[in-house]
Amino acid sequence: MTNKPANAPAEELDAHECWAFLRGVSVGRLAVWDTDHPDIFPINYAVDHGSLVFRTGLGTKLDAALGETPVAFEADGVDPVSAVAWSVVAKGSARRIDSTEDVLASFSIMLFPWQSGHKDTFVRIEPTSITGRKFVVADPAQWWTAQATATRTSPE
Repeated sequence: MTNKPANAPAEELDAHECWAFLRGVSVGRLAVWDTDHPDIFPINYAVDHGSLVFRTGLGTKLDAALGETPVAFEADGVDPVSAVAWSVVAKGSARRIDSTEDVLASFSIMLFPWQSGHKDTFVRIEPTSITGRKFVVADPAQWWTAQATATRTSPE
């Protein structure tokens, strides 16, 4: 077995590519700082004029997102045909959408909660940085180690 690279290195995405990928999916993960530890929440979201908007109810996610500490958001995906995977991370501040005009505009985004309950608070993440990368997913035959191969083929 030879040691050769599985695939080309990851390609860094520019901001426009990051936003394009984010527009193509609706679920990501919100990372927040909660009192004395990090926490991560899955959220469904929408891209809106260079920001990310999600709905939530009262609780830890909302309290931590609106705290003094910046938040991070991550979404990813993979094209099963081309085997190209991508990941985008946005970092910045989150704020409650309060003004009547902004709340009414948010309803036009057509962002609906996936879980029942009162999720009537709209939150906007305004990124100060957005980064991403994409890469071709390695064929399993390229990342199996010689030891793993030997273990699978050894008689019992």
